[in-house]
Parts: sequence; C-alpha cells; structure tokens
Amino acid sequence: MFIGVARYDLFIPASRSLKGKRRVVRSVVANVQNKFNVSIAEVAYQDLWQRSALGVSCVAESPGHCRKVLQEVEKTMGRVSLGNAEIIDRSVDVVALEDL
Repeated sequence: MFIGVARYDLFIPASRSLKGKRRVVRSVVANVQNKFNVSIAEVAYQDLWQRSALGVSCVAESPGHCRKVLQEVEKTMGRVSLGNAEIIDRSVDVVALEDL
C-alpha cells in the first residue's frame, strides 16, 4: 500500500476579500472531491485574500497509481479554477506504508 501526499499553493488574483477567496477554494475542493476519491483541505494561508494552500492525499496499490491520481487532481484544479486561481507551487511525495 502506498500513500500519496501533495500540496498545491494557489494564487487567486481576482480575490478582494476572504469571502471571494472562499468561493474559489470551495469550488476547487468540491470538484476534486466529486471527481476523485481523495482527501483535500485548505492547509495554509487561511487569513490571506489571494493565497491558499491545498493538501491532497490518496492511497493506492502502487506508487505509479498515486502519482497518476495526484497529476489528474492537479489538472482538474487547473480546469476548475481557470481564470480564478493559478497553481504557483506544488510538491508531491509518495511513500510506502512500510517506510512510515
């Protein structure tokens, strides 16, 4: 069993308030959760209007499958937030359960 963990830092240029930011983040989170069987949550920058960091995790039978799922999540995030948010940084890590 393998665990994939990713962090995506988002820049939301059109956001002028925390309310506007939440609208974009909720849309991205809802779409990713509906399309993939992953856990996703905002993990940093909760008090900044134009920044957000989303953490995503998945479990799979192979490291390749974990990476593929997280790549598809990134593509979906880009399509969902088109024009509203931009992924400015990402980090992806896959570990085996035995290594924990």
